[in-house]
Amino acid sequence: MRNLTSGPPVRLILAFSIPLLLGNFFQQSYSLADSAIVGRLISVDALAAVGATGTMAFLIIGFSWGATAGLAIPVARRFGAGDIQGVKSAIVASGVVAALMAATITAIGLIFGYELLRMVNTPDSLMEMAGAYQQVMFATAALTIAYNWLAAVIRALGDSRTPLIFLIISSLLNVVITYAFVGSFGWGVASTAGATGIAQAISVVACLVYARKKMPQMFPDRAAVRSGLAELAVPARIGLPMGFQMSVIGIGTVVLQSGINALGADAVAAATVASRLEGLAMSPLNTFGVAMVTFVAQNYGAKEYKRIRIGVFRMSIVATVVAFTLGFLQYRFTYQLVGMFTTEASPTTIDMVATRLQISAFMYFALGIMFVVRNTVQGLGATAIPTASGFLELGLRAGAGVVLGGAFGWLGLAWGNPLAWAGACLLCSISWFSNRRKLVALEREQGAGMGTSAELGAGFITDELLADLTTQSDNALETNRERELAFA
Repeated sequence: MRNLTSGPPVRLILAFSIPLLLGNFFQQSYSLADSAIVGRLISVDALAAVGATGTMAFLIIGFSWGATAGLAIPVARRFGAGDIQGVKSAIVASGVVAALMAATITAIGLIFGYELLRMVNTPDSLMEMAGAYQQVMFATAALTIAYNWLAAVIRALGDSRTPLIFLIISSLLNVVITYAFVGSFGWGVASTAGATGIAQAISVVACLVYARKKMPQMFPDRAAVRSGLAELAVPARIGLPMGFQMSVIGIGTVVLQSGINALGADAVAAATVASRLEGLAMSPLNTFGVAMVTFVAQNYGAKEYKRIRIGVFRMSIVATVVAFTLGFLQYRFTYQLVGMFTTEASPTTIDMVATRLQISAFMYFALGIMFVVRNTVQGLGATAIPTASGFLELGLRAGAGVVLGGAFGWLGLAWGNPLAWAGACLLCSISWFSNRRKLVALEREQGAGMGTSAELGAGFITDELLADLTTQSDNALETNRERELAFA
């Protein structure tokens, strides 16, 4: 376990983020392995069939991704406050909500799977393969939800490395099993979803065995079970809106995908490849956001409000630098990246992928800042504005799918995601500055001064000292600057 309430905030967040980043990369490898193996060993239509299921999967399973992150926030808060019995109760409550959510999502996916594909105008030529793939994916959805919840709880207790280790092992197994199913046994597209389910099951078992040995406080006693069942509303109040927010975003993606599907199999294949590559670029940015949830929740529970402000300011800068670097690399090596997925794609498909990637490349900065501030606000327990930002993303993606797609075709559709990122970034940034003022007010109520430079680390003079000038004398300011330089 790792406590994020003391030590240099940025260094802690980055150290916590590295395992998350690697884990995100390997989790991306699930879909990358499916796409690359299917595209190369079966056909471009098979690749398109996998892509056709992507938006509906995000609409429903994406709900679980957002929700499980939110369910772990009460765990992180109580851990930050040093309330171990409260941690156990929070784990019970979040686990029950996660189990109910898994049962609901599985039932919806299995019963309405084909209808969902028809809703997004999936081409008839892809329906059989896409439907079979999606049925297996939903049949194993509970395993995905179980792993996401276990990983979120372990991270809430400050350990981001262990879920990474198990995820790497299962990712490598996923590639081996997928290749064996398709390449050696000659099974179809649906078998790749089955391989992913097997790999996720291995991750779940590994997390449980590790937690039993190294984190016994994750396993509640009878008192924690009783208190946890009595407070189901606490994680549900935070987690379900976060899941709903992801589903709202998914609806916008579905509308956008509907416009893409209407352009035919070439467009579907192009969108599949582009979304996989965009997912790789988004991974480090999303990782910063996930790390911020744990950092903010722990520090809020410990009443370390100033550390939250410092962390957000500095991580926004880090996210911006990383976003522009990734965007440049994506723009520079677009055609080489496309070649990773298929050797059979038509020149039209390749040009479509290149157009979308080159548009999104230099809008990643908005996505990076949005991840940092939105997850910060959610870590503080505020869900209204992040949910509203989801509706804004819905409107912008839907507008791109219907209006821009109708007017400009693929070019208009390619602007759907960048416009959604920019709109959500603006709204979440406004929310953060509002919550930042509340944190400053809480600091003043505590009678907090500047804090110790040794604890906060170097490099925050520009933003944070200016915020406290009204309460510090000139002599105190000079003293703190000297301390900062000593730690630089």
